[in-house]
Amino acid sequence: MSNFVDSLMEQVKEKNQAEPEFVQAVEEVANSLDIVLSKNPRYISAKILERIVEPERVIMFRVPWIDDKGEVQVNRGFRVQMNSAIGPYKGGLRFHPSVNLGVLKFLAFEQVFKNALTTLPLGGGKGGSDFNPKGKTDNEVMRFCHSFMNELQHHIGQFTDIPAGDIGVGGREIGYLFGQYKKIKNEFVGVLTGKGAGWGGSQVRPQATGYGVVYFAAEMLKTKNKTLGGKKCLISGSGNVAQHVAEKILDLGGKPITLSDSSGFILDEAGITREKLLFVKDLKNNRRGRIKEYTDKYKSAIYTPVDNSATNNPIWDNKADCAYPCATQNEINEKDANNLIKNGIYLVCEGANMPTVAAGVDIFKAEKILYGPSKAANAGGVAVSGLEMSQNSGRIYWESEEVDKKLQEIMKNIHTTCIETAKKYGTPDDYANGANIAGFLKIADAMLDQGVV
Repeated sequence: MSNFVDSLMEQVKEKNQAEPEFVQAVEEVANSLDIVLSKNPRYISAKILERIVEPERVIMFRVPWIDDKGEVQVNRGFRVQMNSAIGPYKGGLRFHPSVNLGVLKFLAFEQVFKNALTTLPLGGGKGGSDFNPKGKTDNEVMRFCHSFMNELQHHIGQFTDIPAGDIGVGGREIGYLFGQYKKIKNEFVGVLTGKGAGWGGSQVRPQATGYGVVYFAAEMLKTKNKTLGGKKCLISGSGNVAQHVAEKILDLGGKPITLSDSSGFILDEAGITREKLLFVKDLKNNRRGRIKEYTDKYKSAIYTPVDNSATNNPIWDNKADCAYPCATQNEINEKDANNLIKNGIYLVCEGANMPTVAAGVDIFKAEKILYGPSKAANAGGVAVSGLEMSQNSGRIYWESEEVDKKLQEIMKNIHTTCIETAKKYGTPDDYANGANIAGFLKIADAMLDQGVV
């Protein structure tokens, strides 16, 4: 059956030669499916995998806008509508200079499986632009967002495609995007998630991805009769996900000791306390400063700048118990994975999308540490987005406690699904295989039911 996977990957590589992240994401899933395909040849004859790896629709458009100097700027906009077998397309918008079609296809592909694991009726998509909101004024961001929505509005809707935020798209950007959609369409509907809680958003949505990662980690530790209490934790990133991973680690008695951004990372062996985390939130969310400023205020911390010539990321070469990569894709390479093992890490739980290269994942599996893949571990964000959609549709509002309770239950169910599926298909304790197989089965069966469309 591996001959089928090999043949499929040859086709994928041939058709997507300039899209290494997408090829990596497909290969990671395909390699988990040999046993499923051997037991269910109907998936092969119906060409389910060949159809899943092709987006249902790709939209690419120009985004012209005027900066504060009165000069015209032009960016590219994208929306990849990957798969709608189990529900409308759902996935974030990313505004970052690194955005291109291959990156968004990889993210959309991952989103399809992630959304399937939540048990909510959501398909998968992803979008964004190579626009960089860093260093832009609020008015420049607003003008860009309005221009972006002028085109995107043709392709989205509450029953069609419901975008959310991602890197570079937070509450400010969602507000501007929603305002323009509402003006153009003359309707107030739940077409975007991540809205302000006072105008259709959900409680816990900003925290959901980070909280969900830690809830998933807690479930993994529980299988070994351990808790997060007293555990030293490495966290990369310092944006929304990283902040709320740190917050929930503190809630559960753990000790976060690192955070990072594109300039470097801080190591605070004394621990990043709630007071220190509030400083980081103000620094990153309000003042949009660099993480180095943390060491100006807290002398217990050491700052290490980024060395672009380095063959590894030094944030992963520090002694700790748990690691939470929450920055970006492929931030843990093979050498980083070995460093994590050498330094005593026995749990890696991914907050970013596909932050570990394939060779790194192989090392984690070989060492039999607890490894939570992103499509399972960071599904909390889209899960609460789904809950936001439910509240919008019902014109209802749930308090924080109720949403958080539902989030915990969803993450617990995802964990159970991964464990049970991995065991059923002969790879016990392999969360990656469990997540890939469970997501695939749900999507594939829906595609079979709906015919060749």
